[in-house]
Amino acid sequence: MLKQKPTFEAIEPNFGHSFMYQKFDANTNNKVNKWHYHPEIELVYVNGGAGKRQIGSNLSYYTNGTLILVPSNLPHCGFTDELTGNRSETVIQMKMDFLGENFFNIPEMVKIQNLFEMAKGGIVFFGETKQRLGKKMEALEHLSNFERLLSILDILHGLGTTEEFRILNAHGYSLEADTKDNDRINIVFNYVKNNFKDEITLQEISDMVSMTIPSFCRYFKKITNKTFVQFVNEYRLVHASKLLAEQPLSITEVCFECGFNNFSHFNKSFKAFTGQNPSAYRNQLKTVLQ
Repeated sequence: MLKQKPTFEAIEPNFGHSFMYQKFDANTNNKVNKWHYHPEIELVYVNGGAGKRQIGSNLSYYTNGTLILVPSNLPHCGFTDELTGNRSETVIQMKMDFLGENFFNIPEMVKIQNLFEMAKGGIVFFGETKQRLGKKMEALEHLSNFERLLSILDILHGLGTTEEFRILNAHGYSLEADTKDNDRINIVFNYVKNNFKDEITLQEISDMVSMTIPSFCRYFKKITNKTFVQFVNEYRLVHASKLLAEQPLSITEVCFECGFNNFSHFNKSFKAFTGQNPSAYRNQLKTVLQ
């Protein structure tokens, strides 16, 4: 029985900077793939490739890279590994007050301040915003310290003014919640992460966190805004999306590899989750990648 909490990640700014900036290429992938959290805001641009996003209770699959803003203390997994196939990954991490306690309270910073407030549930950006601001993030590599700081403010302002975004956790999920709640939900998240291919009964998971089944169901819905069965099925469907994109498996093989034991139910669930049946999803993805 796994009772693993998210790991606290201690982040030190680059020497001579008020923030942390890192860039990884295909040969030196970011190694932080475990379930973790930190008090810093994190902005991540993945150039190309495909993989899973697990941020709070939200699960999704990305293709052709991704641009994500993760708020302070929201648990998440790393977004790249040796199988992602991305060209590079750029990461910026900073404390909310990295420019002073009241800097973002001035009128000129209102868009960024609103962005930080909106980002409490995690945000993914898409379209022209992802491409344009992703390139600006990659260009930080060639700037001086002062120019890099100005560019980061410009990037944040751009994120605060775009409409090309989606909030990942409508009600957020933060470690600022009650400590006992935090311990319980992370036991659940980590167990699902490692056992989603097997049957997970409500009795089993309720016993794991020392709750009755009705109490656990109410608790989980309150914390994540979804039922436990829905959460497990979403994890399976995100894994199915990954397999359909990356593995030469038949649709039936994908179904059973993801923990579904009924092909008809898998097809219906996948279409409800993605808007397409598995075959159409795979064919569209092939067209996009080609």
